[in-house]
Amino acid sequence: MTKEKNVYINRELSWLQFNARVLQEAADEEVPLIERLRFLGIFSNNLDEFFKVRYATVRRIDEAGKGGKAELGGIKASELLEQITKIVINQQSESLEILDSINRQLENEHIHIIKENDIDADQHDFIKDYFYQEISPALVVIVLNEDVALPELKDSAAYLTIKMTNSNGADQFALIEISKAMDRFVVLPRKGESNYIIMLDDMLRYCLDDIFNIFNYDSISAHMIKITRDGELDFDSDLSKSFIDKLSDSVKDRQSGDPVRFVYDKSIEEDTLNFLLDRMGIDTKDSIIPGGRYHNRRDYMDFPSLGRTDLLYSKIQPLPVKGLSLEVSIFKTIKQKDYLVYTPYHTFSYVVKFLREAALDPQVKTIKITIYRLAQISHVASSLINAAKNGKKVTVCIELRARFDEEANINYAGQMKDAGVNMLFGVTGLKVHCKMCVIEREENEKLVRYGFVSTGNFNESTAKIYTDFTLLTANSKILKDINKVFNFFEVNYKIHRYKHIITSPHYTKSKLFALIDEEIRNAKLGNTAYIKLKMNSISSYKMVDKLYEASRAGVKIKMIVRGLCCLVPGVEGMSENIEIISIIDKFLEHTRLFIFSNNDKPKFFISSADWMTRNIDNRVEVTCPIYDEDIKNELQDLFEICWNDNVKARIINQTQDNTYKRNDHKKIRAQFETYNYYLKKLEK
Repeated sequence: MTKEKNVYINRELSWLQFNARVLQEAADEEVPLIERLRFLGIFSNNLDEFFKVRYATVRRIDEAGKGGKAELGGIKASELLEQITKIVINQQSESLEILDSINRQLENEHIHIIKENDIDADQHDFIKDYFYQEISPALVVIVLNEDVALPELKDSAAYLTIKMTNSNGADQFALIEISKAMDRFVVLPRKGESNYIIMLDDMLRYCLDDIFNIFNYDSISAHMIKITRDGELDFDSDLSKSFIDKLSDSVKDRQSGDPVRFVYDKSIEEDTLNFLLDRMGIDTKDSIIPGGRYHNRRDYMDFPSLGRTDLLYSKIQPLPVKGLSLEVSIFKTIKQKDYLVYTPYHTFSYVVKFLREAALDPQVKTIKITIYRLAQISHVASSLINAAKNGKKVTVCIELRARFDEEANINYAGQMKDAGVNMLFGVTGLKVHCKMCVIEREENEKLVRYGFVSTGNFNESTAKIYTDFTLLTANSKILKDINKVFNFFEVNYKIHRYKHIITSPHYTKSKLFALIDEEIRNAKLGNTAYIKLKMNSISSYKMVDKLYEASRAGVKIKMIVRGLCCLVPGVEGMSENIEIISIIDKFLEHTRLFIFSNNDKPKFFISSADWMTRNIDNRVEVTCPIYDEDIKNELQDLFEICWNDNVKARIINQTQDNTYKRNDHKKIRAQFETYNYYLKKLEK
């Protein structure tokens, strides 16, 4: 297909529209008040990662002298950088208005976020004591002099820029680092029904004289700045270093990557701003964004709850899977049939139970597992270490380059290696993104396999807030294929053939194309032909073009895409048979589910892969078929629940205006409806 205008939505601009949907949650007055603050934090955190990765990539293309139109969906890199900055400035302005509105509503709830000028005598004593006991000993203050080079400012750290002026007209500048190790929100003593909170930034403003009392000044001011650096990892070529050492050094070097965004308090004095830009070498190619009084609003993700459960989402109690008990052997149960665990609606304990049982069972001989992102305190890792200590042959393929989680993975990799676990560090040139485990258990003098395949990470923390499928199975055909993938990790040059699973980078595109081609053939024959897809993102132009081809042939395509989407639906002659929605709600939608009609004999797959070029060509991914009829019916039900959402679903269309899907039907909020669906299953 020729790359005409409007054939694709630019990846970066589509991603910004996804983040706008997150901002909609912060603006939604139906969302509990403190949760709205936390969505503001998520919006800000997302934006930080966007600039570290995507904006930095576009800027690299521009600086290399390339137009970039082929890679960027028909837009020049230089033009795209300008568009991004314009959109982000507007979004930042909107987010500040939302924050002001939330703060006013918090006051109605007797929650007061005070500034340094609002502090009374009682609060003065508490703040001064807190400052000297908790803040001052750990404070990093950088005094800026013309004859001393400006030290590297940390990536995404916030700084207060200090300007001291005396009667002689001489200015002295300094920077105060707002450390991530310090609580950004300091809860002050209650007064009656009222709660008081002061941000660390304003506490520092209140204590400026305590910090700079050795300087002679008549006036002093403080304004916040933040710098975001290129988040790409660059590896050195020192052959004497291990991969872990190189990666550790590269993670450290990320802190000094090239700046790609500079955000400043728009009320800062012009001479102070120019002084900083000059000293940091920031020019017009960088994204310079005027902001409000506070930066690093990602910290709102940790806004104190103050015991106000009425201003939070009600916590759900994770449910058991019907027929799957934690109190009996999980291997005996899944030997009878497959089970689907759908976190956070179901408890993640089933995954931990599987690994714990494998670690203790004398009949279990080997455990093989892939790991992408581990929790800070990981029961998964401790179970694997336990298994190795019990004499099991444990193999862990850990992806040390899971972006922004490298440090935690490196730490656990060291612990597991010390315990005797056979550590595999991925495949050269490919990220290992698949989520799977296979164990071998001796039964009647034969080795029998058990395992699980998931759409998400084996991470106890994210399992509480990400929606993910995990298939627990003893299906020998699927597990034989899974075992071949582990063989590929150890012997990379040998490309295996798989009879059941679909793997990247070797087969995903061709196998998915074959499944789509079958729908096209059925449509042309007048048979039932549809495709139902749920994923995080779609940006591969080849996959988009294939779906356009299916649409033109008459295949009905329904897609649920949470994040970026380069496909333009609903265009006559190109995509009129494609409908797309996006759901942003309490939990982060993370499942990948592919359903193909197959002439009324549907084929179901769960997958670790989105339909992005990186997932199809540059990562090791696994798409797993579902053979159990009960689970097929369950997945069909779950897709329909999401598709019928008319509360949190947004329509993805050519206008990219994030219009909510509304109709006259009964209100269906997919995440709440899904929980009720599983409650009813338990009652049957």
